[in-house]
Amino acid sequence: MRRNSLIVVLYLFKLTTTKMLAAAKYLGAGLACSGLIGAGAGIGLIFSSLISSTARNPQVRSQLFNFAILGFALAEATGLFSLMIAFLLLYS
Repeated sequence: MRRNSLIVVLYLFKLTTTKMLAAAKYLGAGLACSGLIGAGAGIGLIFSSLISSTARNPQVRSQLFNFAILGFALAEATGLFSLMIAFLLLYS
């Protein structure tokens, strides 16, 4: 009788740890996606600065646009890296 109850306890413990690991994966993926907030704010800041700079000095529009596209790519890359980490946490 005691052996059967021990088997039941071990089985329930295994189920509990499996569910805890799944919950930890979801929490980690959610926290990793918080990097997307910074990427969105950075992209908005880059293009708002581009608009105000172009309004102040329209002659350097093409040069400013090139810098803005470079800044956009770097800000978007950080967001994509955090999204990639989230997917790695979920599906590995």
